[in-house]
Amino acid sequence: MKRSTILLGILSLSLILAGPLPAQDKPLDTDSAKASYGIGLNIGRSLKRDSMEIDTTILLQGINDALAEKEPKITQEEFLAALQKMQAAAVEKSNPDAAKNREAGEAFLAKNKQRPEVKTTASGLQYEVIEEGEGATPKETDLVKTHYKGTLLSGKEFDSSYGRGEPAVFPVNRVIDGWTEALQLMKVGGKWKLYIPSDLAYGVQGAGEDIGPNETLVFEIELLGIEQPKN
Repeated sequence: MKRSTILLGILSLSLILAGPLPAQDKPLDTDSAKASYGIGLNIGRSLKRDSMEIDTTILLQGINDALAEKEPKITQEEFLAALQKMQAAAVEKSNPDAAKNREAGEAFLAKNKQRPEVKTTASGLQYEVIEEGEGATPKETDLVKTHYKGTLLSGKEFDSSYGRGEPAVFPVNRVIDGWTEALQLMKVGGKWKLYIPSDLAYGVQGAGEDIGPNETLVFEIELLGIEQPKN
């Protein structure tokens, strides 16, 4: 969301400097007018560069509503969800791999969920239990110790604590959403196989050299224990 943060910062600055935006052109004969116009150019160029299909009339409506301190017509959550979808669509438009990976992931998950041993949660996360645990179930704020291996749908391994010869320790709420959800369903001693849709993994941005945009990921994960935080 780095670009959206920058965009919001630019828009906020424009509210301070420019005041309500006019319905028609005004002369650029003062420093305030020139600065306001320049800010508008930067916003427009940013939107153009990001291939964002923005309705400028509604954009101005939002700015003027903010200046008039009117009640927002949408929530911040609705705004961010819509913005994320538009950013993802823009990336797919410019990167053929993003659309290809998304379609491949959706096809795989649709077929995989038909297997009787695979369970699907409301979020779209899929998992199968290899070994049931008998210990406690971690909370979102807990620190856990795990062994895991992560692969792409092609079978290519991109990460493995087994390969490093050392378990990984991390907070449950500091990993990808698919892991955070799964760990709160597992019991210590359990071993699961996770099938994580891209929107619960690294999304359209991907990660590193191996995980491309919109990749569905597969993990084998063992929950070894719940750790005590270090003082």
